[in-house]
Amino acid sequence: MKVSGENLIRIGKIERYIYREIEKYGAIHMTLIDPDKTSSEAAMKIADAAVRAGTSAIMIGGSLGVGSSEIDKMIKAIKKKVDCPIILFPGSIAGLSKHADAVWFLSVLNSLNPYFITGAQMQAALLIKRYRIESIPLAYIIVGTGGAVGFVSQAQVLPYTRSDLIISYALTGQMLGFRFVYLEAGSGGNAISPDIVESVKKIIDIPLIVGGGIRTGDIAKDITKAGADIIVTGTVIEESSDVENKIKEIVIGVRQGALLRKRSNQ
Repeated sequence: MKVSGENLIRIGKIERYIYREIEKYGAIHMTLIDPDKTSSEAAMKIADAAVRAGTSAIMIGGSLGVGSSEIDKMIKAIKKKVDCPIILFPGSIAGLSKHADAVWFLSVLNSLNPYFITGAQMQAALLIKRYRIESIPLAYIIVGTGGAVGFVSQAQVLPYTRSDLIISYALTGQMLGFRFVYLEAGSGGNAISPDIVESVKKIIDIPLIVGGGIRTGDIAKDITKAGADIIVTGTVIEESSDVENKIKEIVIGVRQGALLRKRSNQ
């Protein structure tokens, strides 16, 4: 078989879908549902409202692991309502499900424990292969206060005052071959500042995902304008009494930010 650079990199249909959505809208929103905090019935309703509001994909996962049977049940329930991609965002190997469309195959680059950099990934790899889930390589970097995810993954959380370290980790992720960089501020804290997002985006050439602390459309707009390609929200949706309108507010902010970024780059 002839080997070329093109066939060495295998990009699946969900990843291609993400690229197309970013190209179409300039930037996109994904809804994160935590199976530890949400029932399958509630998740189905959230996903349905999210898709109506314009979210591009549903992510399933959280900091604390739950059994795969619960995640299987949740994904099957969601698929009864929506046909957008469901992407796993696992906090542990127990967060895998053969019913998902893809998995963020993530490595916590700034963890102090090798288990969260390559150990859990090694345990999950054969299972993902057996399940035939599309894997999408993701460099996961925990910043700010880090929240629960910073504690659970034993991360050396990068303070906002050290943008140089955040930038260096993001570039490291790209150079290691990851195809997405995710800056995670954790739930309950402040969102990453647009200045940091802009600095990171100037250095890397791969899509930038930003999550944590994004509670309003204006915050989403500012972070997207600064360079985020994907905005992820979870906690604000769990707390909202009107999920569809809250997600719609954030999606509108994302698209406004993408338009402002495009104009400023012209």
